[in-house]
Amino acid sequence: MSVTRTTDPFEIDFRKKFELTDKVIIITGACGLVGRAFCEAVAQYGAHVVVADIALAEPEKFAQSLAERHNRKMLGIAIDVSSRNDIENLKTTVLSTFNRIDGLVNGHQNKTHLKFVPFEEIKDENWDTVVEINLKGTFLTCQIIGSYMAQQGKGSIINIPSTYSVVAPNQNLYKGTSLGCPAEYSASKGGVDALSRYLASYWAAKGVRVNMITPHGVWNNHEEQFEKNFANFSPLQRLSYNHEVAGALIYLLSDASSYVTGDNMKVEGGWTVW
Repeated sequence: MSVTRTTDPFEIDFRKKFELTDKVIIITGACGLVGRAFCEAVAQYGAHVVVADIALAEPEKFAQSLAERHNRKMLGIAIDVSSRNDIENLKTTVLSTFNRIDGLVNGHQNKTHLKFVPFEEIKDENWDTVVEINLKGTFLTCQIIGSYMAQQGKGSIINIPSTYSVVAPNQNLYKGTSLGCPAEYSASKGGVDALSRYLASYWAAKGVRVNMITPHGVWNNHEEQFEKNFANFSPLQRLSYNHEVAGALIYLLSDASSYVTGDNMKVEGGWTVW
């Protein structure tokens, strides 16, 4: 992207820098709790959203509702992020539909379908499933779609690690609840963090910025005891909401963050300050 060479702020339309008008943004895990907020926010800022998620989540249906809501072409595609063929098809379909890709948001994750078990009892298949989706899936989308961006000389990639790729889980948070954070989740998200930093450096000269957003404690009808525990450990004394994560996404996708790469924007209520 071209950047205005000036030191005079009066030459800059700062509001316009946040716009995503006519940009094509791929969002994986788009039908999830945070993914849906990401899609709506990006659409409100003028982008064409590519809703990518597993077939069970009905991404085509969600894309259609976005298109009707915003009177703009959207695209829904069912994918398995751990399948190279699916990601290749995703890229081909998006380019044949819009003839461009401006942003990639890797919002997919795997954790919640597994009942929490202690580290000593993790089975190989559970470990492999989580790593395949969270880490390999991010590797594939970045390699296939990010490589296209690098060839074009521009683009923005946003990956989603975890608070628990920054700090270890506080085990006291889960006392009196059925919840927990599996070790395979932390390990896979730690890999996403490291991969993102690698790619930020690797593609910087190609005009592709790679950043991260780390949400934490996004409310999803949690158990009452968990909410109480969480409030005790959070400086803001509450869980977050999915819409509170989306503002960071707009910033990192837009020209407002033109000099930001390799960053991990933590939207976690100060959790890692203590």
